[in-house]
Amino acid sequence: MDDKVSLDFTTISHRLKDLALPEVDYVVGIATGGIVPASLIAHQLDKPLALMRVQHRAEDNTPIYEPPRLVTAPGLPDDAQRILLVDDVCVSGKTMQTARAALGDREVITLVMKGTGDYVLFPEVAACVNWPWKLVP
Repeated sequence: MDDKVSLDFTTISHRLKDLALPEVDYVVGIATGGIVPASLIAHQLDKPLALMRVQHRAEDNTPIYEPPRLVTAPGLPDDAQRILLVDDVCVSGKTMQTARAALGDREVITLVMKGTGDYVLFPEVAACVNWPWKLVP
């Protein structure tokens, strides 16, 4: 039995267009789940995109590192001081905390598709989601 909610690109795109996004210098996506959402947002805001990898969970959602570890830093220029940090889901906040710490003393605003963040695209969704950019086995 599949208890997951399916969201399509059209629904996600419309929700993004309706969201008043903040002024930022850069959009940073947390790989791998945040790559596509961050790309959509960077395009909408017409801002540069950087990616970072923080490993915490395996594809089956089991923890593999505690605490999460930074694998790849985003390599931002010094003048990128206001950052929109994007991931697909934030539940425990551990991955987001590691990512924030890696960004140093920059102003960081978080956006997630679901869960907890400064901006949450689908706050009403509590179930797991079949994201349109993920292959479903």
